[in-house]
Amino acid sequence: MSFPIPTRIWEYVIAAIIIILAPGPSVLFVIARAIAWGRATAVATVAGNVLGAFSLSVVVAIGLGPILQRSHLAFTAVQMIGGSYLIYLGIDAIKHSQIHATDMTNQGEVRPTVWRSMRDGYWVGALNPKGVVFFAAILPQFVDRERGNVTGQLIFMGAIFAVIAFFSDGGWGVLAGTIRNWLATEIKRLVRMRLTGGTVMILLGLFTLISAIRRR
Repeated sequence: MSFPIPTRIWEYVIAAIIIILAPGPSVLFVIARAIAWGRATAVATVAGNVLGAFSLSVVVAIGLGPILQRSHLAFTAVQMIGGSYLIYLGIDAIKHSQIHATDMTNQGEVRPTVWRSMRDGYWVGALNPKGVVFFAAILPQFVDRERGNVTGQLIFMGAIFAVIAFFSDGGWGVLAGTIRNWLATEIKRLVRMRLTGGTVMILLGLFTLISAIRRR
């Protein structure tokens, strides 16, 4: 499959950067994970997150975009699933904060595996309501129909979005993780940071659910 480059590609890049830099569920989720578990977990989470976002762009490219854009029920369902998953991850982080902090003093810090971090990030990225709006409503505006292969253009622009998001969100994750490592000089501080990270995830999930309910 060929991927023709749209003539307005640089306008799209600027729009993508603006959308990515605006703090949303993905950015705040990565920061929360960095505070709770450190830089390595944050970067793995970002990798999964951008893969989820790219998967969403592919789904939009093959035709689901118009359905999500026109179907209020489908859009609300995505919001509620995403919000519920964020709440689950937040509760899990709080539940294990004391256990993992205690383990750190005995055998090194215990953190989620790379696979689990990528998996968690993937579903947050794939179910991000902001991503649905961007890929279904904004991205198609930059398609150049005269160049043909609209699906290829959409996938190409989705890949660009994922690359930009990886470096941007990854930067936030590394920064937050660095600050966390600097502050985590004792168990109590580490527990507080993980509780904070879990609380942020829960609040993000609740905000997403409330937004979905208000749209009903």
